[in-house]
Amino acid sequence: MIRTTAVPRPVRIGTALVGVAGIVTLAGCAGGSTEAAAPAESSAAPAVSSAPSTSAAAGGASTGVYADGTYEATGQYATPESVETVDVTLTIAGDTVTDVTVTGDPQAAESRRYQSEFIGGIKDEVVGKNIDEISVSKVAGSSLTSGGFMNALDTIKSEAKA
Repeated sequence: MIRTTAVPRPVRIGTALVGVAGIVTLAGCAGGSTEAAAPAESSAAPAVSSAPSTSAAAGGASTGVYADGTYEATGQYATPESVETVDVTLTIAGDTVTDVTVTGDPQAAESRRYQSEFIGGIKDEVVGKNIDEISVSKVAGSSLTSGGFMNALDTIKSEAKA
C-alpha cells in the first residue's frame, strides 16, 4: 500500500524519540554484560530473594569486618523465559572466602546449562579471596547466573558484618 499523505514531522520525531528512549532504557537494564554465544540469556534486572541463615564457625571469632562462619542466601536473576534462582553457601574466615557451594534450581533448559557451567567454575573465582574483592560478572560463559550469585553475596556480606 502506498501512503498518499505524509505523516506530520512532529509525529515522526516524537515516535523516534520514544523509540530511542526505549532503547536507552533497555540498554540500562543490560548492566554491561552480554552473552555473545548465547543470546537466550538477557540481562533483565536481577532481584534479590534472600533467606540468609548463618551458623558461626567453631569459636565464632572474627578477625576483620565480617564474622567468621558459614552463611547462606538465595539470589535471583531474570532470563527471557523465567526467573531463576541460585542458593549460595559461603564460608568466611578472616574476611577470606574459604569455601563456596552454589546450588541451582533451573526452570529453563538453557538455564540448566548455564547454571551447571557456573557451578563448575565459581570455586576457582572466589575461594581464597577477600570477600570485598569478589566481583564476578561472567563465569564459564554465564553472566546472568553471576548476577544472581552477586545478589546472594551482597546479602551474605550484610548478614556477616561483624
